[in-house]
Amino acid sequence: MRFWIGALLLAIAAGALAVSGVNEYFFFAAYVVITYIVLATAWNILGGYAGYVNFGTPAFFGSGAYAAVVLFQALGAPLVVQIAAGTAMGAALGFGVGVMTLRLRGIFFAIATVAVVFIMETLMINWRYVGGATGLQLQRPEVMAPFATYARMLFFVMTVMAIAAVGIARYIQTSWVGRGLRAVRDSEEAAEANGVPTLKLKLIACVVSGGLMGAAGAPMPMYLSFIEPASTFSLNYAIGALAAPMIGGTIHWLGPVIGAIVLASLQQIVTVTISGEMNVLVVGVLLVLFVVLAPDGILGLFKRWLKSSSR
Repeated sequence: MRFWIGALLLAIAAGALAVSGVNEYFFFAAYVVITYIVLATAWNILGGYAGYVNFGTPAFFGSGAYAAVVLFQALGAPLVVQIAAGTAMGAALGFGVGVMTLRLRGIFFAIATVAVVFIMETLMINWRYVGGATGLQLQRPEVMAPFATYARMLFFVMTVMAIAAVGIARYIQTSWVGRGLRAVRDSEEAAEANGVPTLKLKLIACVVSGGLMGAAGAPMPMYLSFIEPASTFSLNYAIGALAAPMIGGTIHWLGPVIGAIVLASLQQIVTVTISGEMNVLVVGVLLVLFVVLAPDGILGLFKRWLKSSSR
């Protein structure tokens, strides 16, 4: 109950901030940071809880973005319908990918998820209705009141989506699904021997993870007022979604949130102060540092500090 009260207060605060006089750039940057919170949280449901490393984040993110564009182009669908379509598309892709690949393990599963990214990108490159390889410029409708700009409105929308994603991840972690996924991560053979429905649990995780990633991608075309395959299916999304839980900690729902805030905020600062090309270097350095010095992430460091201070 306390979590949801805090979530409601956070949503109210985000709404108040969105209609305040804060500098516009804050909302452009904050939108990206919050998007990575959703992606990292979604990735962790399968990659952290179950231990199945997924490099296919751009495929789910991009499928959600293109599903939103198709509905907007064909029907002029409002943003909430676009997000629902992106969620459904990501979940459907998650189910399909899960059925085809979840019997694979380790590096074979990871390679299969990378292949899905290139398949989806190739399909969009050859689909003229959504602009093909050159992309598509979108004529955005008037922004909804009480927001003055799209950046402010989408900041609020993405904050609500992040709260929902974290709430779902928190529920999964404490439910029978989470317990089963942890058993899969520790030893899939032992889990199967003890009657855990491993394939069913992995499919649930893949569908939920894919749906949340698709939802995160749906508002992106309206944020940019443009969409094209190369950037929409960029592997940078895969790197960021994987790195954030590693930095924050994969064993708890709070880890990806902390990691995404740290990583994406640093990337935004580096982009403004140095160069956008330095983003990948930031990710690489942080990953090396945490893998070597703190394999359990920031949460692991905090737990160790608590233990040492209580002695």
